[in-house]
Amino acid sequence: MVDVSRVQKELTECNRDREVSGVSIALHDGANISHLTGTIAGPADSPYEGGTFIIDIRLPGGYPFEPPKMQFVTKVWHPNISSQNGAICLDILKDQWSPALTLKTALLSLQALLSSPAPDDPQDAVVAQQYLRDYPTFAATARYWTEAFAKSTSTGMEEKVQKLVEMGFPEDLVRNALKSVDGDENMALEKLCSG
Repeated sequence: MVDVSRVQKELTECNRDREVSGVSIALHDGANISHLTGTIAGPADSPYEGGTFIIDIRLPGGYPFEPPKMQFVTKVWHPNISSQNGAICLDILKDQWSPALTLKTALLSLQALLSSPAPDDPQDAVVAQQYLRDYPTFAATARYWTEAFAKSTSTGMEEKVQKLVEMGFPEDLVRNALKSVDGDENMALEKLCSG
């Protein structure tokens, strides 16, 4: 059983300094304490700078004695993150987890991973090869993916809101749906249609 009081304390702690740390956590659907959504600001001086990356966080019943299950929702071009499904290769999310670590330290570790890839222990072999053999192309691709998937222009977002509102959905639900799927219009529509 998830330690609810610990998770609530961690959420408060993580969100207390989100402007400084660049990481935050919220309940995924507003009710289930074992399904969370993390947000990471792309680190400065990296191809991910200026991006906002969404992380799906699921807490197993044994948390904090078992590591949280984390996966990038935002598409990202990185050797240690699957470009297909967002799976993450990071030791503290596997065998190096300790109950002394927190969700905030895990998110900060992911943010650090964005700055310092480990291409010798990749999750995505294609990206890792590109990183090792043709770094300029890797950096350009990572910047492009950050622009395309991790940055939402307010104009583009407003256009998406308007389109979905014109389909008959209430504006507040549209904004929440778009926010929860990182601005992906098709996924937001799917979410709105499914209730």
